[in-house]
Amino acid sequence: MSKIISSQAPGRICLFGDHQDYLKLPIIACAIDRSLRIKGTPNNTNQFVVYMKDLGKEETILTEPSKSPVRKEDFLRTALKVLLKYGCIPSEGYDIIIEGTIPINAGLSSSTALTIAWIQFLVEAFGVDAEVTPEWIAQRAYETEVLEHGTSGGSMDQYTIALGGLIFLKTTDNSVLKLSKPIGHLVVGVSGIAKDTFGSLSHLKGHALKAIEQVKNQIPSFEIAEAKCTDLDLYLKYISPDLLPFFTAALINHSITKQAKVEFLKANPNPEILGNLMNQHHEQLQRNLKITPPRIDAMINAVLNAGAYGAKIVGSGGGGCIVAMTNKNNTNEIVQSLKEAGAIDAFIVSQAEGSSVKTTSA
Repeated sequence: MSKIISSQAPGRICLFGDHQDYLKLPIIACAIDRSLRIKGTPNNTNQFVVYMKDLGKEETILTEPSKSPVRKEDFLRTALKVLLKYGCIPSEGYDIIIEGTIPINAGLSSSTALTIAWIQFLVEAFGVDAEVTPEWIAQRAYETEVLEHGTSGGSMDQYTIALGGLIFLKTTDNSVLKLSKPIGHLVVGVSGIAKDTFGSLSHLKGHALKAIEQVKNQIPSFEIAEAKCTDLDLYLKYISPDLLPFFTAALINHSITKQAKVEFLKANPNPEILGNLMNQHHEQLQRNLKITPPRIDAMINAVLNAGAYGAKIVGSGGGGCIVAMTNKNNTNEIVQSLKEAGAIDAFIVSQAEGSSVKTTSA
């Protein structure tokens, strides 16, 4: 009797803190009820035969990491290499089917969902010399995607997807505060414009870090996490003109995230207040970071005109999707407004549990 391993990981939405986690600033994000699923069945070979159903692609990965050269953005092979350090040694091959409901390259973290589902699958199949917790899975995914590949992202995606629900993540130490309160109703609109995640993140992170360094050169005790918006003018005089927008966005969006946390911690968070904070957050992403193409701008305007409390672009920008916060009475109107504004898809989402894995008998 053969065993079947099923591993799943949800997508995620960043509500507050886009382009903050790589600066070691906190974020607020939630896992959503769109997921990526892996099903693996032993095939009596030394190969993982991976079929990506949604893409119609198939590839073969040798079970021995040293014989599987890692290519750019190849997180499947990289995860094998990372897990080897923790005693996860593949002893047999599997036929792997990957499919899901997360739009690809749309800002909902389909790539990290795949990485986490794959890591869970490997650990379930072959074991590991460690206590496996959601935090452990998240850190191995971060190691795979960021540390091994040297990409510019932070830890938001990995921890949100692995832990699930709505979280406040303090990225300096990856400590998590669960925010279990209701947050109104969320609608996602997919623009259909592909993102350049790695190029965008590298550019924006590099400029923000240069601006922060210029301030620290003049004020050695300066820490962006402790800075106040009321002191913005003081800091701006130390920053070269081309870097001013990146610093301004970092400081203001950090303040917005802290305000949102205060609202979420109330007995009854007000979705109208949260929506207004989302609008302020988006304004910085649009005006200072300039990551919103015209179709995204049109989608934002459409949902606000249709009565949404607030809306913002999600993810690295340049395309992808938006999220709108609204009330239960007009979600269908919001969905329709997005489609009329050029979205290729629009749908209501709910909070979801974190990633999981199980083994069954065929």
